[in-house]
Amino acid sequence: MLPSRPSLGFLLAHPAHLLACGFGSGLSPWAPGTAGTLLAWLSFPVLRGSLGDLEFFGLLVVSLVAGVAAANRTGADLGVVDHGSIVWDEIVAFWLVLFLCPGQLLWQAVAFALFRFFDVVKPEPIRHFDEKMKNGLGVMFDDLIAAGYTLLVLALLGFVLR
Repeated sequence: MLPSRPSLGFLLAHPAHLLACGFGSGLSPWAPGTAGTLLAWLSFPVLRGSLGDLEFFGLLVVSLVAGVAAANRTGADLGVVDHGSIVWDEIVAFWLVLFLCPGQLLWQAVAFALFRFFDVVKPEPIRHFDEKMKNGLGVMFDDLIAAGYTLLVLALLGFVLR
């Protein structure tokens, strides 16, 4: 059984907690992974509007590296490597999806549904990395694979709908 949802005090006790818990979105009492993905979707236009392609890609890389460290620290402090309140992995992975998918709202909504599906169901090899890589890299990596599956399905849909 997972420990209960962390408190606001825990969130503010260390910068790694704030980042790993998605600036509080991971404290949601209902579906924190979905809350983190929604935060990614809402924040994407603001970030993307102020950054060029190369700058945004750099932000993704820095966010990934920082996320590995933040998830490591936060998971250790919570006593659970991939605690449900750690949602930075969803945020970074969904930013990647939004960066590479068509910008229309319908495509983004489909991407959201697909990403959540793959993140929750965890088809192989997502499940393998989720179960075997018990560290910050594993926390981030399984969501990157879910992003890859999402982008693959979007590309296939785009090809079929041409």
